[in-house]
Amino acid sequence: MTISSSLNAGVAGLNANANRLATISDNIANASTFGYKRVQTDFQSMVISSGSASGKYSAGGVSSSTQRLVDERGSLVTTSNPTDLAVRGRGFLPVAKSSEVEVGNGNSEMLLTTTGSFRTDKDGYLRTNGGLVLLGWPANPDGSIPSFPRDTAAGLEPVRINVNQLTGEPTTRVDLGLNLPATASGAGLTAETQTSSIEYFDNLGTSQTLTIEFTPTIPGAGLSNQWTMVITDSAQPGPAIGEYVLDFSAATGNGGNLTGVGVTTGGAYVAATGEITVPLAGGGAMTIDIGRLNENDGITQLADDFRPLSISKDGSPVGVMTSVEVDENGFVFAFFETGISRRIFQVPLVDLPNPNGLVAGDQQTYTPSPESGTFYLWDAADGPTGDIIGFALEESTVDVASELTSLIQTQRAYSSNAKVIQTVDEMLQETTNIKR
Repeated sequence: MTISSSLNAGVAGLNANANRLATISDNIANASTFGYKRVQTDFQSMVISSGSASGKYSAGGVSSSTQRLVDERGSLVTTSNPTDLAVRGRGFLPVAKSSEVEVGNGNSEMLLTTTGSFRTDKDGYLRTNGGLVLLGWPANPDGSIPSFPRDTAAGLEPVRINVNQLTGEPTTRVDLGLNLPATASGAGLTAETQTSSIEYFDNLGTSQTLTIEFTPTIPGAGLSNQWTMVITDSAQPGPAIGEYVLDFSAATGNGGNLTGVGVTTGGAYVAATGEITVPLAGGGAMTIDIGRLNENDGITQLADDFRPLSISKDGSPVGVMTSVEVDENGFVFAFFETGISRRIFQVPLVDLPNPNGLVAGDQQTYTPSPESGTFYLWDAADGPTGDIIGFALEESTVDVASELTSLIQTQRAYSSNAKVIQTVDEMLQETTNIKR
C-alpha cells in the first residue's frame, strides 16, 4: 500500500508539473501580445493519511489549479493611431464580435477587454484586425448622451463612424463689440449712418449676412447721445428683423456706456445679460450680445471714430470629417476640416467585483460569470474606474525572465517526480524477485 501510494504521488506530481509547464508555455508565447494577462499555476498538497501509531503513511500527492490574473495591468505604450485604446486603471472596454454585429439582429454578446487597436472597417465600424467591434452609447444630434441603464448592455451599440459625413454648425450667437463716434449726435450735424456687416451660417450651412446700421439722433441743441440700431438679414429681404434705440451716458465715470435700450421691433433686451434675440429664416433665432447697461463690455460711444473692435460668433460652414478620437472620459469625437468637433458616442467602462472570476476567451476577451459578480457600466474616470487613453496599447503582463526561471524549476520538479516513479518501479521489481 505504501509503495503503491508513492507511485500514485509521483504520477500526480508529473501531471501537476505538466499543467504548470502548459501555463508557462502559454505565457511565454504571449509575452508580446497586447492585453494578455498571465496565467498562474498553484499547487495544493493532497493528504490521505496523516500517519498512525503503526508508523504507516500513504502518500496523497499533489493537485494543481490555474488562475488568469485579469486584475494585473501591463505597461502602456504609445502609438500613432488615435483609436488605439487602453484602460488606465480599473475597468474594461465593451466589445462584440464583428460576426455577430454583421448579423444585425441587435443581440451581440458583450465581451470585455482592456485594450485594442480599433480602426474603421468598410462599414464604418471601429473594429480590431481580429474582429472585435467597440461598443458605446450613441449621442443625440446635439452631442448630449441620453440616459441608459447601467446594469445591462441593452443600450450599447457598435460604434459606427460615417467617414464621408458632412456637417455644419448654424450660427446662433454673436458677441458685438464696437464703438460709435461720440461727436456724431450733435445739433446741426448730418445724421451719418454707420454700417457693420456680419457673416453667419444658417441651418443648411449657407453663408448669410446680417447688416447692422447705426444712425445718430440729431437734437435741436447739444448732444443727444442716442442711436438707432437697425438689423437686416440677407436671407429675409424686406423689413428689418430688429430695431432698437440705444442711449449712452455722458456722465463722469460712466461716459460712453449704455444706459438704456428701447425696442421698436425684434426681441426684448435682457438687461441682466446684455442680449437681444432676433428671428432668422427657417424658424431659427440669433442672440446678439450688445453689452450690459452701465458697463464697458459691448457697444460704446466714445471719441470720434466708428470702430468695430471685437465681433465673435459661433457656427461654421459645411465641412468633411477628417478624424476621430476618444478622450479620457470615453467620449468619441468626430473632427471636421472646418475646425469643429462633434460628440457622437460615449464608451463606458465595465467594472465587476472580481475581475479574476471572468471567463477568458480568444483575443484577450472576457465574459462575466457568477464568480466575477454582476457588472456595472461606469462613465470613464468616474467611480472606481480608471480612464481611457487614446494613442496607446497595454502590453502583456508576462515577465519573460520570471517565466524562464519557473520553467527551470518545473523541469527539475518533473524530473524528480519521474525519478520517484523509477525508484518505485525498481522497488516493486525487487519485491517480485523475492520469490525467485
